[in-house]
Amino acid sequence: MQCIRRQPKLSKAEEYQLLEESRKVAALNGKRLVSIEDIQDVRAGHKTEGMEKYAKDVPESLCFSIIFKDRRKNLDLIAGSEMVANHWVAGLGKIIAKSNSMSQRQKLQQMHFYGTFLKSKPNSWIHSCLRKADKNKDNKMSFKELKNFLKEVNVQVDDSYARQIFQPWHRRQRKKKEEFYLYSLRSQQCDKSRTDTLEDDEIEEFYKILTTREEIDQIFSEHSGPDGIMSLDNLARFLREEQHEESAGPELALSLIQRYEPNETGTTSAEIVLSPPTHFSLAVKNESAMTKDGFLMYLLSADGNVFNQSHSKVYQDMTQPLSHYYVSSSHNTYLMEDQLAGPSSTEAYIRALTKGCRCVELDCWDGPNSEPVIYHGYTLTSKILFSDAIKAIKNYAFKTSPYPVIISLENHCSLEQQKMMAHYMQTILEDLLLVAPVDSDMWELPSPEQLKGKILVKGKKLSPETEDVSDEDEAAEIEDESVKSEVEKKRMVGLSDKLKLAKELSDTVVYCKSVHFQGFDTAPPQACNEMTSFGEGKAWKLAQESGTNFIRHNVRHLSRIYPAGWRTDSSNYNPVDMWNVGCQIVALNFQYKGTEMDIHQGRFQENGFCGYVLKPEFLRDEQSRFNPKTITEGPWLTRKKLQVKVISGQQLPKVNKSINSIVDPKVIIEVHGVQRDNNKKQTAVINNNGFNPKWKETFEFDIHVPKMALVRFIVEDYDVSTKNDFIGQFTAPFTSLKQGYRHIHLLTKNGDQYPSATLFVHINILDS
Repeated sequence: MQCIRRQPKLSKAEEYQLLEESRKVAALNGKRLVSIEDIQDVRAGHKTEGMEKYAKDVPESLCFSIIFKDRRKNLDLIAGSEMVANHWVAGLGKIIAKSNSMSQRQKLQQMHFYGTFLKSKPNSWIHSCLRKADKNKDNKMSFKELKNFLKEVNVQVDDSYARQIFQPWHRRQRKKKEEFYLYSLRSQQCDKSRTDTLEDDEIEEFYKILTTREEIDQIFSEHSGPDGIMSLDNLARFLREEQHEESAGPELALSLIQRYEPNETGTTSAEIVLSPPTHFSLAVKNESAMTKDGFLMYLLSADGNVFNQSHSKVYQDMTQPLSHYYVSSSHNTYLMEDQLAGPSSTEAYIRALTKGCRCVELDCWDGPNSEPVIYHGYTLTSKILFSDAIKAIKNYAFKTSPYPVIISLENHCSLEQQKMMAHYMQTILEDLLLVAPVDSDMWELPSPEQLKGKILVKGKKLSPETEDVSDEDEAAEIEDESVKSEVEKKRMVGLSDKLKLAKELSDTVVYCKSVHFQGFDTAPPQACNEMTSFGEGKAWKLAQESGTNFIRHNVRHLSRIYPAGWRTDSSNYNPVDMWNVGCQIVALNFQYKGTEMDIHQGRFQENGFCGYVLKPEFLRDEQSRFNPKTITEGPWLTRKKLQVKVISGQQLPKVNKSINSIVDPKVIIEVHGVQRDNNKKQTAVINNNGFNPKWKETFEFDIHVPKMALVRFIVEDYDVSTKNDFIGQFTAPFTSLKQGYRHIHLLTKNGDQYPSATLFVHINILDS
């Protein structure tokens, strides 16, 4: 195996450049060992820009790339033989698939004694902290290593308090701030061997103490019998009365017992190692009952998730016109960073498409050697070949979703290079490219179901009268002096706002013909296949002044919204304001991480993450009277009261990597929807405990239009002198929330799920 930089055909300058890039990757990753949790994908062949650029002469069968999460640089590798490459790709692929399919509880409890901890696959956050704390790699934990471990998992204790883990309990007096941790350390010592180290069974005992969940023990005891088990009837009652499960009953209860209760091998059917098998656990399962261990695993599983698992698959009607759906959409998809000088990359298209994006943007300009290029016009952003972008779109268009992808073209090319664009789309995309209507009905747009597996082109289309079309130049709106200067030069040399359009390119546009907005009451009515792009400012003004008319317009027509020109840092506007008036293609800068992208991911979390979400019925009615600005009586008004009890947090990651830094977490709950429903509330700060903080605080929210509302849970590390640090978040549609005791599995800034970080909450939804 060799890194791509060692390919002998490279020049010395290229070798030096690749060496420097490799060092940067190493510095970014910060370590020589990489957890499987950090790997997004493994790609065989020339599937990255590095491979395309530097390894074109190397057979594809020898090449593969490891793609990391959190925007780390890819690792491109060349194997010594095709067999070795296949082993790596297949092996890593299986491990990643296995890791992704594992439940939360599996990842936390896959080992039950120390030897397993330090020798097994490093998929557990606790495991990685233990391994890091074991400085001399002797599979034992000294007192000093224990203290370092506690700091790694965000537990702050002083020396005398930590020492009690090793020594008998002599005193009951505790510091108030430390009660959270050693409440479960009973009057015993873990160091039974009295060697001043913990090993084997002592580590197992320590681990059990560390992961004890007092709040879940209490819930279990309230719903179980005096024998310490939860009978089938009691579990069914818990599912019905506390969890509000629609199908609650003996059948559901029995399926959960079979799925999560430890079986005769000492594992659940989900292969979670909790403890050695006992006659008690076997008897419990045979009697169709649940122990505390099985109950905890249920609550940590997908069945105990706050997000309705029936919404994690396509469950909505996909046979309605395209204009009846919100569409996951990206702005200037090719950019990796800012709008003025950052890099452009085909990798950006791959990332967007694998995140469920269904509308990507290509800004096309004349390039050298008759090859059209993509970049942000008038700026210093780097350029990529149009053909490379089309190849990336073809390869990844339907990896995540089978529903149609829209290529939004901003065309600035000469006739010659427009013909090349059409040629590349036709020859690369082949049958995937839609070039003719799917039926003769042009009164309304076809459905996502009818367009499954197809790639549509949005762009200008020739009319019979002229070869010229208007030039839609979004780049000219950028509020930057150098850009304004370039635009002015273009005007001074007499370049027209009109553009000659090649028939070959025009013919690729079928259902997404780009036109200027002429108003809501045009005569004759606008054709259903004509759509308009609005800057966020224009769209916001229309939403404020003519919200109901905008909604009616969006019943039959697609509207695309894009960020204002002053957002040169690639920041985003609030997409909810645009969704509230039925706009479908609300394009955001996917590379900019923050509240807006969290909300976007939350909106498209439902319906199988397929990139299409059916709009509420009152946004699909051409006679709708709904106006999000002034809520009146109507079918949209179904008042609900949302009650959220934030109970506890688990294994919140450190944002400051200093060994002595401990998280001071607080939880913020936000509701995003119509203006009347927008709200935010927050818990108190828990000092020095990111491992198992407890709040037990309850909040209420009044929600008037639940079908438009999203609920966002954010965890921050409080800082008295500077801005709080983001730890994690989770956003979901209000209508996708499950009631009862639920875990919220937190996501990183980049939208990837943490392996272990959760919030434990109780959700109650009442008619108001």
